[in-house]
Order: sequence, then structure tokens, then C-alpha cells
Amino acid sequence: MSKITREEVEHVANLARLRFSPDKLEQFTARMNAILEYMEQLNELDTGGIEPTSHAVPLPTAWREDEVKPSLEPEKITSEAPESADDFVVVPKIIE
Repeated sequence: MSKITREEVEHVANLARLRFSPDKLEQFTARMNAILEYMEQLNELDTGGIEPTSHAVPLPTAWREDEVKPSLEPEKITSEAPESADDFVVVPKIIE
């Protein structure tokens, strides 16, 4: 039994401003039906006791803990800059 018709695939392609030959439309319809039939199989699985996850395996976090560290001295930073004013680096204006 078809889950999606050729006309529906053609309608979605039209909304996406895509044009396909009749052969390609038939191919896409068959592929979409295969995907939707597989999704039906997945929907039959009992997932009631399974906790939702974002990944199949646990991943370590790439973030480090926040640590308070001394910052650079403003005078050292501004001495390296091509132009400075007070304790700030002067940069060209980019937004009008």
C-alpha cells in the first residue's frame, strides 16, 4: 500500500520549485514510500521504557570548567594595537 502518491511528490517538488522528469518522479515516489514503510516498522517498536537521548553513545563534553584567571593588562594590549584611546583598541567603523 502506498503511503505517498506521485501527485503528492509532484506537489512537494513544485512547492520547492523543483522540476523532475516523469521517471524521476516515479523513482522519488518509490523511495519515499520505502522510507515511510520503514518508519511504520519503527513506530511498532515499544520504546516506553527507553530514556530519550541526543546521541546513541555518551559523548564527553568538549567544554572546560570555568576558572577565574588573571586577565592581560590593558596597557599591554593597547601597546600592541595600531591605534588606541584610553584603555581601548580603536577599530574602523563598519556599521553606518
